[in-house]
Amino acid sequence: MTTAIFSERQDQVYRKGDQPFQMSCDKDSLAGAVSQRACVFCGSRVVLYPIADALHLVHGPIGCAAYTWDIRGALSSGPALHRLSFSTDLQEKDVIFGGETKLYQALIELINRHQPNAAFVYSTCIVGIIGDDLEAVCKRVAEEKGIPVIPVQSEGFKGNKRAGYNAACKAMFRLIGTGDVSNVSPLSVNILGDFNLAGEIWIIREYFERMGLEIVANITGDGRVDDVRRAHGAGLNVVQCSGSTMDLAKMMKEKYGTPFMRVSYFGVEDMAESLYNVARHFAGKDSEIMDRTADLVKGELQTLLPALEKYRRALSGKKAAIYVGGAFKAFSLVKAFRLLEMDVALVGSQTGTEEDYRELHEITDEGTIIVDDSNPLELSAFLQEKDVDIFVGGVKERPIAYKLGVGFCDHNHERKEALEGFVGMLNFAKEVYSTVMSPVWRFVPRKKQRNVLKSDRGRSFRKKTLPEPLPKNSYDSFSLSRRQPLSPMSGRRDGSPFGRLSDMLVAENNCNNREPRP
Repeated sequence: MTTAIFSERQDQVYRKGDQPFQMSCDKDSLAGAVSQRACVFCGSRVVLYPIADALHLVHGPIGCAAYTWDIRGALSSGPALHRLSFSTDLQEKDVIFGGETKLYQALIELINRHQPNAAFVYSTCIVGIIGDDLEAVCKRVAEEKGIPVIPVQSEGFKGNKRAGYNAACKAMFRLIGTGDVSNVSPLSVNILGDFNLAGEIWIIREYFERMGLEIVANITGDGRVDDVRRAHGAGLNVVQCSGSTMDLAKMMKEKYGTPFMRVSYFGVEDMAESLYNVARHFAGKDSEIMDRTADLVKGELQTLLPALEKYRRALSGKKAAIYVGGAFKAFSLVKAFRLLEMDVALVGSQTGTEEDYRELHEITDEGTIIVDDSNPLELSAFLQEKDVDIFVGGVKERPIAYKLGVGFCDHNHERKEALEGFVGMLNFAKEVYSTVMSPVWRFVPRKKQRNVLKSDRGRSFRKKTLPEPLPKNSYDSFSLSRRQPLSPMSGRRDGSPFGRLSDMLVAENNCNNREPRP
């Protein structure tokens, strides 16, 4: 089929094959292309707001404050101030005469009421245009209240989400170096770039603690202001989401000499490799850390690999598409699908660099589409062209998958299931299996050879040939394809008679015509 790609974006899409790798990326989105990217303010708030005992105040119109905890599920083991979203709610009069007075009053009121350990004030587009002096207001409030009040220069028009990451790192860096590090162990790490979605940072902390390491600061999932202030005392920064916090790691390396290491906690291969690399870094200070790490990995794999086998057999040969925010996450997903013997037909990201895409080129198969800063039109065309069974993405990609009748796995900020660590790989396999193997796809006219029920002028349904049901007592749930019903009666596991769409419609009409209960 013909894929709809804007001519100006031809160099941001690459099909692995005979042509040498060459790809353009890390540039502003094409106007009118409806990019999946977010704004600068969005990027900064993603990174900073999981600091749970800090106040987060959006200086701007109320609409900008819509990006709250409920959109990104960062969990906290203690304070939950980050779950509250505050805004100065700038109106027309504030735009004309300035919003500094309103900002000052809002900060004083909120600090008095909630007693935070620090406050972050986010600048938005309109504030950048009218020229409110956030630095001066924040400095005044900090002197009066005795806590750090830090402006975040995150005006949306300054760039894209990646620029927001940088603004957040600069804001956090103002905190680092202001805490006491006298009791910090030399065998210690900061966890950067993990936002504790579904409690994932607690899994990673446990691994490091079993290795004999102290965790100084979570940056920023389940984070605390005082921990961030003494983060410069750690022996190593481990950076997971490299796009969001790599700038902070480089700043700390330059000023405090703190070394950093890129890691990934997704998938078996990358999780194990990350733990071993951290252990090697500290091997000169602890001669037994490698042995402890090997025992940890061995024990986890002995439990995980047998449990994965049934999912691998069922999913072998299925096709997957990946489109995520940061390219580094995509590396691990490609390897995770390979472990399940699934083929990756499409992979892309919103903010990848040339180095990222070159690495994706190296680890993907021939024919794979690699795309930078895509849009719904392109993604829809690619999914149909490659005829994938599951699409891994975020909140903005979910409707694309469902409208096309493709399974979807949320690997971004709305998920409620932990996908990091060894246990996360098992959760991932379960979610992929339950999605790909769901019998609901038999009612979706996505493949010509699948069951198809087509509308006849919107009034009746014409039923095409359905597959023969399986013999009785032969329903192995791990060997079923989506072309096979799960029940000889209907295709439902419980054997209810409402398995086919026509039966469902009849049942719905009967329900609608039922007399109301007294």
